[in-house]
Amino acid sequence: MFIDSVKFVISSGKGGQGCASFRREKFVVKGGPDGGDGGKGGDVAFVVDSNSDTLSWYKGRHIIKAENGKQGMGRNMTGKSAPTLLLPVPPGTQIIDDETDEVLYDLLEEGQTVTILEGGKGGLGNVHFKNSRNQRPTYFQPGLPGLKKEIRLELKLIADVGLVGYPNVGKSTLISTLSNATPEIANYEFTTLTPKLGVVEVGEYNSLVMADIPGIIDGASDGKGLGLEFLRHIERTKTLLFMIDISNYRTTMDQYTVLKEELKKFSLELSGRNFAIALTKTDAYYGEDLEGDIKSFIEGLGLEISGENQFGFDKTLPYYMQDTTFARFDAAKPFFILPISAVTHLNTNAIRYSLYELIGKDKK
Repeated sequence: MFIDSVKFVISSGKGGQGCASFRREKFVVKGGPDGGDGGKGGDVAFVVDSNSDTLSWYKGRHIIKAENGKQGMGRNMTGKSAPTLLLPVPPGTQIIDDETDEVLYDLLEEGQTVTILEGGKGGLGNVHFKNSRNQRPTYFQPGLPGLKKEIRLELKLIADVGLVGYPNVGKSTLISTLSNATPEIANYEFTTLTPKLGVVEVGEYNSLVMADIPGIIDGASDGKGLGLEFLRHIERTKTLLFMIDISNYRTTMDQYTVLKEELKKFSLELSGRNFAIALTKTDAYYGEDLEGDIKSFIEGLGLEISGENQFGFDKTLPYYMQDTTFARFDAAKPFFILPISAVTHLNTNAIRYSLYELIGKDKK
């Protein structure tokens, strides 16, 4: 089960109470107080574990509490402190205060550990309260209570490339073709109900991580469809690949315009990311002029058809590619517009290297 948002209450442990005790030993007259201190309550901490990829362990849990510290004992023995409660989360998890919506921590790196709540301090035993006026104190301190906080965990997948498109445009097919991911693929909308990650090998020594996000529809930023629920997953992606179905009843320009608008409504920062465009399902095109439609879309964006064959593009169809040999990369324009077919493998190899090149632009 894929769970990417949960909320619950966390509570640190209560400190153990001190002890009121007096030394009772043969041949020792009036041994005096010897009550030990209570142990410290357990802290609550989160640790990033790359072996986990969902928050499903937290589903249905309402409160998670650390252990209490143990009570102090006689002979000045301090009670045992409770261990820190370590809660594992996958990389990309945000810890949010559910009452104020403040992001407390953003956990990204493997092994990263943050302590959210400190355990209560143990109470002092009666040995601390003896003085010249009170040589037989019976008072001891109770341990301090633990702290409570209502939190929300949100998982945002970390990927190099996020696939953005309408339902059933070929996102799952592409990621299964390029990577080791095996998402469910079927010929109906909203086949993909949960995000999927795949590692795309680029040459012998390089790779990139691709995220397949459930389809976005008109009004996704307002809560329609599954788009709003999963749009946050592409917030972490460095670059975006718009997947536009050229065989769809919607025009290519309409699909592109709606996708850009929904991203902009959801996040201005996200809409400004480096991006590229893949025109999918060229093998299923049923019109009369595939080449003309691709050319019209490229020119409709105010761009010119590329002349050079970069990254081994199949030149049987027109495409666009930014020439950054002498000019600076323009993030306001797509890095490339490429017709592809995951079925016939048209330009599937070329898109690997193009996307890897695009990711490199993001690092500069």
